[in-house]
Amino acid sequence: MRDGMRRKGLGVAAALLTGVLTLSACSGDGGDDGSNGESSETGGSGQEDTDRAAEDANTSAAEITITPDDSADNVGINDDVQVSVADGTIDAVTMTATESGTEVAGTISADQTSWVPDIQLERATQYSLDVQASDSEGRAAHEARTFTTVSPENSFIGYFTPEDGSTVGVGMPVSLNFDKPITNQADVEAAVQITTSSGQEVVGHWFNEQRLDFRPEEYWQADTEVTVSLAFDGVEGADGLTGVQDRTFSFTVGRSQISTVDAESKQMQVVRDGEVLRTLQISAGSDETPTYNGQMVISEKHEETRMNGATVGFTDDDGEGEYDIPDVPHAMRLSTSGTFVHGNYWANDSVFGNTNTSHGCIGLDDVQGADDDSTDAAWFFDESMLGDVIIVVNSPDVEMAPDNGLNGWNMNWADWEAGSAL
Repeated sequence: MRDGMRRKGLGVAAALLTGVLTLSACSGDGGDDGSNGESSETGGSGQEDTDRAAEDANTSAAEITITPDDSADNVGINDDVQVSVADGTIDAVTMTATESGTEVAGTISADQTSWVPDIQLERATQYSLDVQASDSEGRAAHEARTFTTVSPENSFIGYFTPEDGSTVGVGMPVSLNFDKPITNQADVEAAVQITTSSGQEVVGHWFNEQRLDFRPEEYWQADTEVTVSLAFDGVEGADGLTGVQDRTFSFTVGRSQISTVDAESKQMQVVRDGEVLRTLQISAGSDETPTYNGQMVISEKHEETRMNGATVGFTDDDGEGEYDIPDVPHAMRLSTSGTFVHGNYWANDSVFGNTNTSHGCIGLDDVQGADDDSTDAAWFFDESMLGDVIIVVNSPDVEMAPDNGLNGWNMNWADWEAGSAL
């Protein structure tokens, strides 16, 4: 999906990574919002038809409400977190402290329409919350939130990507997002030490006062071991603001997988360690809402997720989203503003490889329920990991901004180095 507000003049700003990624996204015949009524003679359909098809899809009537809002800061640690559902019942709730991986226990009400955590939350902690509910016909709906609890006023914390102990693709940067603005950037950057088994030079770049990313000049070499030390404890980040972290984490760079999407030919070639695995038929953004060009890194994976046009500026005259699909299958995020590569079950099969009709996402043929391993979307989802690279070419749109997602590869090395405070 795509930053719809940019298209409608609303100016969606790219959010900070990790703690602030908005889960809702685009949709279309090649992304999130398609049409089953497409003519086989034309091999494509108009945007109105694709939007209408998404509205008519057999989706769940269950409506999930989560407090707090997505990407909220300074959330209370006692009773500020609540989940409720209308026109359905709660099936499962998973709440996790994202840095430690610790799961938070909670209780579903007797009537299965609400949930609250059982314990007091930790201060200055980022949590993720995933909810599944179903309506009276058993159709599933999904909703997710990420938020950060209140932190002491005179301290700062950096939330990091990727997770400790994870295996990632060759495009994954080390991304730090601070809970408060950092003005003493040189001392804070110097407190980050990164060692690599490949010997590649790694340089930091400040996108703003709260986001610091690190990467090598070229993609990571496959099978590289990376260790990151955050020695922030006692470091002054700004006047009256002192770090409290002393943390080391590590990750492994796995095999190299780089996929190239040609928006003109409507194909995606998947290359693993220099060899072509498969060429897939895709549908990219329509002429009205084209897909960004450039290098994009997979930052999230969801077997199913909700995508609502209202969250990214695609609204009808009544202010409601042009689409609202609670069960988009095999979705992988490529940008903060809402670009995804994902499965599409509502479009006619003839769309893929022939017509670009999405709101900016990259769509692959799929089925509702994400339960058919033979589809192109399921195959690509299973073969992909966080940090894999997708490169989009020959789209009529501009290049993806380096700070829109984990996409600093769209900045040349000289400009990247110039963003270091050291």
